Amino acid sequence: MRKLIFTLVLISASSVVDAQNLTPAQKDADFRYLASLYSTYYAPIAWKKQLFNFDALNIKTWLAQVAQTKTDLDFYELEVAYVASLNDTHDQFSLFSDFVARLGFTTDVYDGVLLIDSLNRTQLPAATYPFTTGDQLISVDGVDVQKLLQDYAKYAPWENPISIKRLAAARITIRPQSVMPHATDVLISKTASVVIKRQNGNTETYTIPWVTSGTPIEVGPVPSPKSVAARAQASPATDSDEPDYMTELRNAQWSGVLDPDNVGLNGLGSRSPIFVGVLTPTATNFTRRLGGATADFYYSGTFKYDELTIGYIRIPNYGPPSTSVALTQFEQELAFMSANTDGLIVDEMRNNGGNLCFGENIAARLIPYQFRATGFQLRPFFSRIISFYNSMINAINAGAPQQIIDQYRSLFQAMLTANQQGKTLTDSLPLCTSSLTRDPLLDSKGNLIAYQKPVMMLVDEFSLSTADSVPSMFQDAGRGPLFGMRTNGAGGNNTTFDAGSYAEGTAGMTLALQTRKNPVAVTGYPRTIYIENVGIQPDIPSDYMTKDNLLQNGAPFVSSFLQHMAAEIRARK
Repeated sequence: MRKLIFTLVLISASSVVDAQNLTPAQKDADFRYLASLYSTYYAPIAWKKQLFNFDALNIKTWLAQVAQTKTDLDFYELEVAYVASLNDTHDQFSLFSDFVARLGFTTDVYDGVLLIDSLNRTQLPAATYPFTTGDQLISVDGVDVQKLLQDYAKYAPWENPISIKRLAAARITIRPQSVMPHATDVLISKTASVVIKRQNGNTETYTIPWVTSGTPIEVGPVPSPKSVAARAQASPATDSDEPDYMTELRNAQWSGVLDPDNVGLNGLGSRSPIFVGVLTPTATNFTRRLGGATADFYYSGTFKYDELTIGYIRIPNYGPPSTSVALTQFEQELAFMSANTDGLIVDEMRNNGGNLCFGENIAARLIPYQFRATGFQLRPFFSRIISFYNSMINAINAGAPQQIIDQYRSLFQAMLTANQQGKTLTDSLPLCTSSLTRDPLLDSKGNLIAYQKPVMMLVDEFSLSTADSVPSMFQDAGRGPLFGMRTNGAGGNNTTFDAGSYAEGTAGMTLALQTRKNPVAVTGYPRTIYIENVGIQPDIPSDYMTKDNLLQNGAPFVSSFLQHMAAEIRARK
């Protein structure tokens, strides 16, 4: 069973690192079990082999490395690396640890180099640590940051090469043991030697204490297996007041990163936009509407730009506390924007995804005509087929709405057919309605609900999961331009599985692949309908990650998207 170290005073730091409690046979069994999960449940297994030549089922060399591991933490690192080889945002080996080590500042990649973009001045008072935002991180403990980015890529196994590099940069100064097993090594060193190049050109070295929180973990001894079933853990997609028969459907409708705070990226999933510092009447002629009250799910307002009034609304994520309340608030904002603006900017940069059907319903309120919803190719493993069948029967017995019964019947039959035909994926299926074709939304009087004036959507490499799906529908429908950088490419439906009897870790699992209306050709990838890894390409490329944007709170970026939005509005008049 797991041993928790409740105080650092009671044990030495070295015992955290050197603990060796799992036997070679236990580690071998756990790794084989981890690989079996991907063999049975992982939807993109053939896609990853095509893209990266990574065969998740060929584990001979991995088992040889397992046998060579000297400590439990080394074994965990190997499991991390194996799952990271999939290059899947939704799939990561994680430990049940809340231990985090922090240096008191964060870095990200701006203009190709690592710049400091936030500091905790309580931890790093300016009198002792005078470096500041915009200064460049050169090395940590004698290791150049470019080498650290390579080494830490396995802790950032996301779909987009840019996202991987940026997330690896975050891991240098914020180290959660849940995804970095050897994060507890800082308990030995206690401090880090950090070299920083100041903006005046001077290079300075600082000794910075690691500040830690949470409980480091050890594993073992493990006298016998715990009871582990090959089952998915529930996603947060099911409302607590919904009937039990909705669980399987709601789990299938989830695509997102559950803990954006643990990612270490400034602004991920945040209601306030990354450039909130310049959204003022004096700087950008911006008047805020939503974003100041606790009940506001969105951040919204209007810009005055020459003779135009341009609306703005930020969608921070697609997992609101209540989807019905959030949709009502969105419709109210659209009603105001329809009456008072010439065009609308929808911001889903740094959006960590969530409920796929909430995202589809947002798209239906931005696209005032018939469009094709995101499709899903599901992995038809037998336990899921049985679960959908049982949920269908339960829905019938409970007198569920006919639409829910029809959805279950359609998904069950499609998975059963694919399974009987020996296929690893179904055809593209709808998950939110009975059809991939969505008709425009009308109110009780037959009026269009959707915003009908010009719209532009802001995206970046951390628009992920459902925030990949929504811009794909937007772009495929020809609704307006996408502005920014390509989306993350986390194009699946995901959940989490127990990863073994002994180590007691968890593994993310992509159970379905999102599909687009038509195949797209993107440099570096085969022509495909898949969003996974490929992402959604912007119509107007613009990179927020520049030093000018960092030092000016995003003013150049805001100026650019307003200029392009104004041109879009004028072109359509």
